[in-house]
Amino acid sequence: MPRTNGVTNGTVYLLHFDRPYKHARHYLGWASNLDARLQSHANGNGARLMEVLANAGISFTLARTWTGDRNLERSLKNRKCAPRLCPICANEQEV
Repeated sequence: MPRTNGVTNGTVYLLHFDRPYKHARHYLGWASNLDARLQSHANGNGARLMEVLANAGISFTLARTWTGDRNLERSLKNRKCAPRLCPICANEQEV
């Protein structure tokens, strides 16, 4: 993985849930190996929310990615605007 100022770059990703779980409709995360991380999430591992979704039978779609580090992930999470970052939600609003 490329490093900038001692920080490992990877992929920041946004998952769109096929149906909401309570108030949650998205998951934003970071991975050094996106394919492996998505498989882990599909198996209900890697994050508690993803385990709960798997147990509830809720699937997800990879909605968007950014190249970056955990600082970018934290910055996007702190904005609390996943629906505005999600192209799937934007398309649903246009219909």
